[in-house]
Amino acid sequence: MYACIDLGSNSFHLLIGEWDNGRIEIVERWSEKVQLGEDVRQTGNISAAAFKRGLDCLQHFKLQMDSYPLERYWALGTNTFRVTENAQEFILAASDLGIDISIISGVQEAVLIYAGVITSLPEDDSRRLIIDIGGGSTEVIVGEKHQRLITESLAIGSVAWRDRFFPPSINTIEKYEQQLDLATASAKKVFSEAAPAIRKTDWNEAYASSGTVKMLALICGEHGYGEGKISIAALKELRPIVLAAIVSNSELAGLRERRRDLLLPGWAIMIGLMEAYGVQTIRFSATALREGMLDFMVKNKKTLQVMEQSNLPEVSFAKS
Repeated sequence: MYACIDLGSNSFHLLIGEWDNGRIEIVERWSEKVQLGEDVRQTGNISAAAFKRGLDCLQHFKLQMDSYPLERYWALGTNTFRVTENAQEFILAASDLGIDISIISGVQEAVLIYAGVITSLPEDDSRRLIIDIGGGSTEVIVGEKHQRLITESLAIGSVAWRDRFFPPSINTIEKYEQQLDLATASAKKVFSEAAPAIRKTDWNEAYASSGTVKMLALICGEHGYGEGKISIAALKELRPIVLAAIVSNSELAGLRERRRDLLLPGWAIMIGLMEAYGVQTIRFSATALREGMLDFMVKNKKTLQVMEQSNLPEVSFAKS
């Protein structure tokens, strides 16, 4: 039995699974909104409040892990760990709790995301554009079966875009519209850097993962645009409804309250991405980084050798 801990800039996730008759079976999964990356763009550090939330979450995860007969676990820190000055302090504090964290690069993260997404897709000859919108970074991959043609990690994410474009001081519809336009244009500029190469791959299916994508797909579905997918036409038609709900702090079908603060930044990032890459419709993938971690752990028994050859951090043995 194995455990994977995905330490994102917005949420922390714990996945426990095992290998059963040639298939990976998910035993349990937990997620907590930690927002470790809040205000990182301004300060360059994990804030004291986020630091505490992160450790409290890991303490809870450790209690859950201790109730299972784990052989190995893998805890990976993503964008916030890559860019903050006090990331090592958090890693040391987590080690005191009994959880050893490794920091992965954006490209390494993209490799595992791609592996995770394709675990739930048919094994055919489709060439796929895979997107994962995180709190601090967005990974973009184009691949066919197990071969990656493009692997990119871009410095744009829902928490970072919220902190940059949607401060709490905004309180009028005019200001929200102005900031949403600015956030969307800025997102499109970031994604456009890789657009020529991505368009040349001639991909024919697009999938996206993460909480931001799930949120947008749920909203589109609740408003009659189809289940489990996001179209650029739907997002543009929903813009006035989304803005009205945010300005009035009213309910919006498909929106969970705990993700309200990330709705506009997520909307802007998705529109910018779809416009930059010429995506008309993108499907939500429920599998991503942690499923890729689990797939990698289970299928590669010679752990240390495989990690070194793949330029990935070593898996840790579970502590009894």
